[in-house]
Amino acid sequence: MEAWIAFLTEVGFPVAVTFYLLHRIEGKLNQLIASIHALPEKMDERKTYYKDGA
Repeated sequence: MEAWIAFLTEVGFPVAVTFYLLHRIEGKLNQLIASIHALPEKMDERKTYYKDGA
């Protein structure tokens, strides 16, 4: 029984920290993906803006 508790203590904490960090970074990754998908449209807008002589 003590071996199981030691195992859970040694493995459980890193697993919990990993899941916490993955959960936090998930939102930032979703924002990054959305920005990358919107980039071509923004570049076209900028190209049109400079082409019109602004």
